[in-house]
Amino acid sequence: MTVSDTRPASEGAGSTAPAPPPAWQTWLRASTTGSRTFSVLVTAVLLVVLFGAGSVRYENFGTPQVVLNLFVDNAHLIVLAVGMTFVILTGGIDLSAGAVVALSTVMAARMLEAGWSAPLTVLAVLATGALLGWAMGAAVHHLQLQPFIVTLAGMFLARGLCFVISVPSIPIRDPAFTSLATNFVELPGGTFLTYSVFIALTVLIAAMWVLHRTRFGRTVYAVGGNENSAALMGLAVSRTKVGVYVISGTCSALAGLLFSLYMLSGYSLHGIGMELDAIAAVVIGGTLLTGGAGYVFGSLLGVLVLGTIQALISFDGGLSSWWTRITIGVLLLAFVVVQRLSTRSAGSSG
Repeated sequence: MTVSDTRPASEGAGSTAPAPPPAWQTWLRASTTGSRTFSVLVTAVLLVVLFGAGSVRYENFGTPQVVLNLFVDNAHLIVLAVGMTFVILTGGIDLSAGAVVALSTVMAARMLEAGWSAPLTVLAVLATGALLGWAMGAAVHHLQLQPFIVTLAGMFLARGLCFVISVPSIPIRDPAFTSLATNFVELPGGTFLTYSVFIALTVLIAAMWVLHRTRFGRTVYAVGGNENSAALMGLAVSRTKVGVYVISGTCSALAGLLFSLYMLSGYSLHGIGMELDAIAAVVIGGTLLTGGAGYVFGSLLGVLVLGTIQALISFDGGLSSWWTRITIGVLLLAFVVVQRLSTRSAGSSG
């Protein structure tokens, strides 16, 4: 008997080797799922390219203050995106964030107008956001309801409460709020940052520490990766799923307070569509909509990308502001498609 006679039938002369995968599939498999930092790097490159293009095309676009203004004008959105990142990492969504922002501005303005002290007002607003987040998280987990439906109901509830409290805009004249809003920290070169930026960056750093240095953060990733497996491993799935909505609600309330500093008013129509901006920033920042992978730092980069697009259109002057939405929509679709292709490539390679 020869060696060739001992080969399995599947290895006979008529068998053919499987065709190699397309080059793009091989590249995605090696680049994205092999390194969770890939999407963040893509977002960072996109940010540099956009800002570089603006610096070349428009005079004074590349000045340090324009860079800092991306943080000044989007401090509230940074905080909102941080909370949204926690929810999306578990595979959920929070459509109530923008409405909670509006509710927070209206509550703060009305309480200050009624004579409440600034610290007590801040605590009441944050507690309200946390309570709404807890209620939505409990409904999602314990009642096994879809996050989309639960947070949609939360959005209508929060927006409705805004109009119950006040229909017209309420100006904020409290000395503590106006002082925080009008004062700023001077930096070298004649540049400046507002106190809201330092609050937002503090929240961002705290979120990074929680997600990457605590058991709760590791559980967030595990639940997003596979909730059943996380439960079998003995992880606190229930507490984590409810907890991320509490974090999102609290961040939404804090974002509302920062937005009230930015606008110095409380208004029922504040924050319309802001939850979509936060979701777009998180996805553009590389967090998977299906959960289990992503970085909160990527969400910061996503916010800066959105801010840079807005700045480019503002500097141009001839373009309608709606081009901001169009550009964000195209970017969001592109990132979702890349995420889908990368996860499909990972599945085929496994």
